[in-house]
Amino acid sequence: GGFPCQAFSYAGKKLGFEDARGTLFYEFARTVKTVKPTIVIGENVRGLHRHDNGRTLLIMLNTLKEIGYRVAYTIMRAQYLDVPQKRERLIIYGIRKLKKNKNIKFIRPKENDYMVTLKDALKNCPESEGSNYPERKKELLSMVPPGGYWRDLPIDIQKEYMLKSYYLGGGKTGMARRLSWDEPSLTLTCAPAQKQTERCHPDETRPLKIREYARIQTFPDNWKFSGSISSQYKQIGNAVPV
Repeated sequence: GGFPCQAFSYAGKKLGFEDARGTLFYEFARTVKTVKPTIVIGENVRGLHRHDNGRTLLIMLNTLKEIGYRVAYTIMRAQYLDVPQKRERLIIYGIRKLKKNKNIKFIRPKENDYMVTLKDALKNCPESEGSNYPERKKELLSMVPPGGYWRDLPIDIQKEYMLKSYYLGGGKTGMARRLSWDEPSLTLTCAPAQKQTERCHPDETRPLKIREYARIQTFPDNWKFSGSISSQYKQIGNAVPV
């Protein structure tokens, strides 16, 4: 399961099943308690281990322990596991505490010493639908080189595009960002044309298309997505790389 951590309330002190109530993680744990699978895997953003100073993660781990699992967690970097995307995720894993399962071990995948580039990932990618930029935004982004972002624009254009953000701190490196053929993609979000997390094609001035998004998330080309274009982007962006 993949579940948000934002919904946790911090009133309780049991740090277990009771404190997980009212969250989607609780529904995950309730399902595990009913189905009793041998192995459970939970996926979340890397920052979960810092959420509420680690207390949220502790609640999740303790909840699974309470219902009969030996648990641990690890952080996996997809870009070193044959995924053409810089995507780091925290993986919780649990093995049901039964005598017959005592020799089951979780073996963390061995990271490669290379990364798959966008050029390799999108080779012969099937055509598909995608979202488009408004005309003025397209004009501005056409000035950004591959691998570049808003700071590569002329100063007057930077101010026009960034508005008040121009005067604020922080790198804001996702804004007006064009991807590079020679590197993995940046982490995919639920929409490739969000101003804060732009995912512009390396050559063409447009957002990545549906099948390109799917390739970067390592879905096979025959995998079907349904619903509106924005819904399909969201399905892919929220997914775990295959």
